[in-house]
Amino acid sequence: MKWLLTALVVAGTVTPAWANPPASPLTCAPVSTTDVTALFDRWNQSLATLDPAAVARNYAPNAVLLATVANEPKTSPETIQAYFVEFLKLRPQGQINQRTVKLGCNIAFDVGTYTFSLTGADGKPQTVQARYTYIYERQDDGKWLIVHHHSSKMPDTAASQK
Repeated sequence: MKWLLTALVVAGTVTPAWANPPASPLTCAPVSTTDVTALFDRWNQSLATLDPAAVARNYAPNAVLLATVANEPKTSPETIQAYFVEFLKLRPQGQINQRTVKLGCNIAFDVGTYTFSLTGADGKPQTVQARYTYIYERQDDGKWLIVHHHSSKMPDTAASQK
């Protein structure tokens, strides 16, 4: 009988996790197209520092970088930073040609085309046109970081006309 009484008391005070979901409704932080375009500017300005760590700080810890001149996805802060060690040797600076920004709840998409000005190993300037996708998410600390970045060189004009 003592066992049954204990079981009833415990059963009455313990509620299953599904009975009372957490009381933390999703709060959407306000973000504008101007805010999102400034995120690209922040990233581009970090390229100008030529500091791979400064560039990597624009990416969330769980980010994925599908870079223009890398065969493997970069999926950790260490591999993203390592990618920029090499890429920054070209002194890249991006210029947006065309963009579409889509806003969501704590997420924003910036998709379009850009042209990179680079300095080759021979010291000669060159340009590369590419397509891009940046997906930004608002982090718990309120900072907006890149969670996905895909950049791919434009197909050759002649090849695209075939």
